[in-house]
Amino acid sequence: MMKIGVLALQGDFFEHINVLNGIGVDSIEVRNSDQLAEIDGLIIPGGESTTIGKLAVDFNILEDLRQFGIKKPVWGTCAGAIFLSKDVRRDQPLLRLMNILVARNAFGRQVDSFEIDLDIPVLNNIKTTDNSKIMQGPYHAIFIRAPLIEAVLGKARVLGTLPNGEIVAAQENHWLATSFHPELTGDDRFHRYFLTLIGNC
Repeated sequence: MMKIGVLALQGDFFEHINVLNGIGVDSIEVRNSDQLAEIDGLIIPGGESTTIGKLAVDFNILEDLRQFGIKKPVWGTCAGAIFLSKDVRRDQPLLRLMNILVARNAFGRQVDSFEIDLDIPVLNNIKTTDNSKIMQGPYHAIFIRAPLIEAVLGKARVLGTLPNGEIVAAQENHWLATSFHPELTGDDRFHRYFLTLIGNC
């Protein structure tokens, strides 16, 4: 049976665990390297990217996370997208896996958080757990002190943008990055989409 890990060093990892449990997926909170051997894919949650990186160094898990990501799917949401990226134009610990350039706090402070419906074509054929219904329509995205994906490079591709064309979701092979917080909505399609990456890996 598939098992998904959620990096639980800092941030809103519990909310991701709740979504995974809700769609019937076995999940664990990951805090050490030994736990990486138990999982098929990893979600890096929102939080504070410099803190996540510092704790990964302090817990001596940074390089093991990188090696895990080379082989298996990893999804970074908000701060997790920063941590997953190759470049954020500042000196902080990163996994440097996904070929994207990310700008931290691109939309302002906490008070500048916002919600918006997005067109994410890859989500339009996601099925419910019992395959009884195909879910379609706009994806309601929640942005909280969100980063912006300034550029996708190499084999990375855009999955979703704001109406002005700014990139907020991207994929490169088995890596997924979203600027927003899919774990905070009632729409589990992004989590289900991540499961398809694991199934294809």
